[in-house]
Amino acid sequence: MANTLLLDRTAWDLCIDASRNIAMAGEPYSLAQDAASAIRLFIGEYWYDTTLGIPYFQEVLGKNPSVNLLKSLFVAAAETVPDVKSATVYLTSITNGQVSGQVQVIDSNGNTSIASF
Repeated sequence: MANTLLLDRTAWDLCIDASRNIAMAGEPYSLAQDAASAIRLFIGEYWYDTTLGIPYFQEVLGKNPSVNLLKSLFVAAAETVPDVKSATVYLTSITNGQVSGQVQVIDSNGNTSIASF
């Protein structure tokens, strides 16, 4: 079980805590945030493992993919996060080529957490 850097939910950028240090996200939210980050990751973008990520250029951008394809790609990406046992994706908007939604993850202890992407 791991912590991760806390990202602002709107800007998706680092946050600071009350002591003006870089804020950390603890579990179970950290798993949901990591799953949302995995959904935002383009395949080949992660330096240490270029097989991770969504094939946005190959299967999504300019291709008009179905909602089912998007959901399956997003769930598969979310489930690559260590300690995520299952994920469910809800799409809230597909407008002008921009997709937003929510990922709900269940960890190995049965805890559920939610993050938006």
